[in-house]
Amino acid sequence: MAMKVVKVIEVIASSDKGFSEATQKAVDHASKTVKNIKSVNVENMNGKVENNKIVSYAVNVKIAFEIEG
Repeated sequence: MAMKVVKVIEVIASSDKGFSEATQKAVDHASKTVKNIKSVNVENMNGKVENNKIVSYAVNVKIAFEIEG
């Protein structure tokens, strides 16, 4: 039986719309060079505030993917 190997990378992404969109952007960007993405884990979320309004959202995520072989 073949054993699956999973690798994890860390990605930071931002959005002016929300944390969900920032997370999706991280996955979208990683998927350009990484295949077999299996999960995303949001490690940290933060927002930039100007004039008492949140103007951007950022996430630090870990993306796990299976290594073929």
